Amino acid sequence: MADPIMQEIEEEIKKHKILIYGKGTKAMPMCGFTRETMQFFDRYGYPYEIIDVLPNPAKREALTKMTNWPTLPKVFINGRFYGDTDVLEPMEKKGELEPLLKEAFKNG
Repeated sequence: MADPIMQEIEEEIKKHKILIYGKGTKAMPMCGFTRETMQFFDRYGYPYEIIDVLPNPAKREALTKMTNWPTLPKVFINGRFYGDTDVLEPMEKKGELEPLLKEAFKNG
């Protein structure tokens, strides 16, 4: 039997082209890094989802094991894990992020 938490995570990643596992929600981010990541993606205008993992320590732990990334937020684009803005900002500066986002959203 598959781990229900991992199944839930996989379904969420498939459902959202840009998915941020963070602290809090879009309406009420609970940490500066989650807010910073929201502002980062707001510049691009593509829809994204934030899933609050603060109330779910088991999910946080599963995500940490899955990504080998100890901190939040954890950003997935088009099903692939990218880290957080520490990784995304250099990608943006090199011109690597825009094509990635366009690819993710090319079919609606």
